[in-house]
Amino acid sequence: MKIVRYSTKGSPARLGWVDTTSADTPMVGLMDGSPYGEFRRGEPAHALADVKLHPPTLPSKILCVGRNYVEHAKEHDAEVPEVPLLFMKPPSALIGPGETIVLPAQASRVEHEAELAVIIGRAGRWIGLEDALTHVLGYTIANDVTARDLQRRDGQWTRGKGFDTFCPLGPWIETDFDPTDALITCKVNEETRQMASTRDMVFNVKQLIVFASSVMTLEPGDILLTGTPAGVGPLEDGNHVTIAIEGLGELKNEVRAETR
Repeated sequence: MKIVRYSTKGSPARLGWVDTTSADTPMVGLMDGSPYGEFRRGEPAHALADVKLHPPTLPSKILCVGRNYVEHAKEHDAEVPEVPLLFMKPPSALIGPGETIVLPAQASRVEHEAELAVIIGRAGRWIGLEDALTHVLGYTIANDVTARDLQRRDGQWTRGKGFDTFCPLGPWIETDFDPTDALITCKVNEETRQMASTRDMVFNVKQLIVFASSVMTLEPGDILLTGTPAGVGPLEDGNHVTIAIEGLGELKNEVRAETR
């Protein structure tokens, strides 16, 4: 099932689901209740093309993993960590499909990072490996946008990773998805920048959930970004970024320089 947060003209964002019975015209229906508990699916009422999609979850936190692909670590001349390298982005960084990534005035080099995102569906602390996937609601696509110059200058990653608009997410949460071997690609203005499989992760989804939950409680709706493959590169004013993950669809965003 594809779970969305959507709005129609003049309405607030609400939960919904996508009916793909007709491939020509996917439809969106209202979801009554919570995907983390009991819910009821309403009849499809709007064409997907006619609604605005928002980030599909409102998390308490966004957990991220650094250097989780060997080739990405190499391109930054960095060692692959012995345990997952965790950092966080603020929920205020979230934007949805079609929204604009803003290049902040403070940064001289901002880069894209295509990533598989895990959406937590059930709370847990000290989650065991055999139970890890039972805590997952589903998966979606993320762009861990990074001000690389500020990340390197600061020596820690909060500022470089935390600007508003630095976490595009969507288009939906797919509950029926196998994360073990899915192709990830990132194109900027139709130029392919990144291409790899999730099988190339150093630490897989189960291991990341186990490790993260040994540090903090994972809450329903929380986002876990699983790292980016090699090929990260600069974003410039006017760029169009398309991240695709096999089985999850595409996440598209434009890029604009900040105006002050």
